[in-house]
Amino acid sequence: MEIVNVDLKDYSYPIYISNGILKDTGLYLKKHLRSNRVLIITDSNVSELYLTRLENSLLNNGFMVHHSIIKAGEESKNLDTVKHLLEECFKFGLLRDSAIVALGGGVVGDIAGLVSALFMRGIDFIQVPTTLLAQVDSSVGGKVGVNLKEGKNMAGAFYHPKAVFVDTDVLKSLDKREIRGGISEIIKYGIIKDASLFNFIESNIKEILDLDDEKVRHLIKRSCEIKSDVVSKDEKESSIRAVLNYGHTIGHAIESLTEYKKYIHGEAVAIGMYYAAKIALNRKYIDIDYLSRIRSLLVASELPVDYVNLDKYEIVEGIKHDKKNREGRIKFVLPVGHGDADIFDVSEEEILRVLK
Repeated sequence: MEIVNVDLKDYSYPIYISNGILKDTGLYLKKHLRSNRVLIITDSNVSELYLTRLENSLLNNGFMVHHSIIKAGEESKNLDTVKHLLEECFKFGLLRDSAIVALGGGVVGDIAGLVSALFMRGIDFIQVPTTLLAQVDSSVGGKVGVNLKEGKNMAGAFYHPKAVFVDTDVLKSLDKREIRGGISEIIKYGIIKDASLFNFIESNIKEILDLDDEKVRHLIKRSCEIKSDVVSKDEKESSIRAVLNYGHTIGHAIESLTEYKKYIHGEAVAIGMYYAAKIALNRKYIDIDYLSRIRSLLVASELPVDYVNLDKYEIVEGIKHDKKNREGRIKFVLPVGHGDADIFDVSEEEILRVLK
């Protein structure tokens, strides 16, 4: 087992990474929770695969367990779902020292985290991410929330879990598209923080796509280390944490414009990373060879680098609602060299120049 610790003083927590840890989660949870009353929140896809395994692990270790199943997909990530789940918490008799366990991908984790933050002004929260993207990104760092029709994650909070349990075995049940979406976020870490990670993905992309367990565990651990380090230095995204949004500025706009139906999150981020790199090239922060390597790795990972049937002026309008923006200035994360990135003011004209 690998353990990565997120150092946040009073809010620190471990990330457990292992093949098969799901069946032992109940045993580990004993030292992280104050009560034996637990509500598992999962979705209609994951429940068929892993709910019984997790419930049995909890029941066998003395927990009183309830579960609530939401419809799978980004469409569930809204305030109506939050309201329903808060009422479920009350119905199941959760108390101030009870806990919610999120079993699922980023959508489930974000929703369950927000419900945990709101119920009785905050109850304990555990992440059990079941997608590669959630394992390397959304389950770590304490960002929870839901979408409004006006934009992604517009209603949310910073609320950290007590622990994260990453079981690499569950990745075998994912379709290849979801695997590729997770690889997109890992490539992001390589571009913004770790050139050697980028090189590793380049050299091993075939084995990674085939879910070689040793290589995938290395990617998950390194990604969690990078995110944990950034979050520990800037928990509430007041400064350097914003670099983790590389690719997300255009990506979120594309997701919103396509109503979260055409592109999964990692695909939209891949497109956003490529176009942000083109802005960096125009500013001479990177050279054409590095831009070509970024594009080639995204393509080798079977990720899109271009959007289809979208108006570039509408994309820019969507970008104007990005949460990084300040006082009307558009903020962009741009690569400034191999394994390095920074945050810059970018004009509408610069964005339009690189968009199709």
